[in-house]
Amino acid sequence: MPTGDLTARVANPKDENLLRMARLDCDWHGENARAFAQMSHADFEFLPARVVGSSSMLDLLKTERPPNEEWWLIFDGQNPQKLAGALGKLLPLLTRKGVRVLYYAFDEASRTMPCFRELAPHLSVLIHDESPLDDHGSAALPTSCTCIHRSWVANLVPFAAPFNEKPESKILFLGSKLGLTDHRKRQIDYLRNRFGDCFVAIHDHSVNVADRTSLNRFKVSVCPEGRKFTTPAMSATHTDRPFWSGCLGMVPVSENSQAGGRLEQLAQDGLILRYPHGDLDALTAACEQALALPDEQRRRIYNHFNRHETVGTVVAAAIATSARTR
Repeated sequence: MPTGDLTARVANPKDENLLRMARLDCDWHGENARAFAQMSHADFEFLPARVVGSSSMLDLLKTERPPNEEWWLIFDGQNPQKLAGALGKLLPLLTRKGVRVLYYAFDEASRTMPCFRELAPHLSVLIHDESPLDDHGSAALPTSCTCIHRSWVANLVPFAAPFNEKPESKILFLGSKLGLTDHRKRQIDYLRNRFGDCFVAIHDHSVNVADRTSLNRFKVSVCPEGRKFTTPAMSATHTDRPFWSGCLGMVPVSENSQAGGRLEQLAQDGLILRYPHGDLDALTAACEQALALPDEQRRRIYNHFNRHETVGTVVAAAIATSARTR
């Protein structure tokens, strides 16, 4: 995928910024597929995955499922919208063949993805980072659907990056060009003034997927509130940045929501350091604490996030939960 030609897939193939964004999105979704394809669980065996696009769904319908296999169709993000108008016809045919459907949503999918109510009646598992779900969307779910409120976590294969025993004693601010708001700029300027050369900020859309593991050279990552996480329904969850930061061995410093309680359990367990929304003094204190954190604690963070906070691990556990409850 990293070498694929995307010029035919963007509105203006001469726009270099647009092509770069398309490449980032393509590689990011490719990493999702890689993570799902390498899932494992103690209770059952995962066979090699089939990665299908919207144009391959009919081929999936024609494929016979061996009687000793259970098939799961996994959707993520806003990808179901690509099949809007067809889901209501396609999914009943697949579920009749014994295919079970899991949707790992992010952002306010039940409110903002038009096809959510078309998809919902056919779900065996819904993992969502908004809470509560939209009333109409929630009502469309079958009573048998296993619903799990969870952030979209790291789309990494567990332990893909080795633990760095001697990272640079520096702070990495994981922002984005699309979200360089006054709120974020204020934090960046403050941290740069306070920590000088020990502070590095990423301003572009995201770091290249292939380059993420190289970020384990930094000791601390600052993860500001995501652009789509300012609403009440998103106040308890976060973007994926704290999760893949932890997987890389960095100490995640996470901005709390205005309502409070964001990533509450991780904060209580000392697996992230959290600062009140927009509080610069508290942000500074959290960064100083993270820089001083001993390697033993940093390794504990690294092990936890790789064992429990990757998309493959979350989905495998959700499938196991669904199997136990049906």
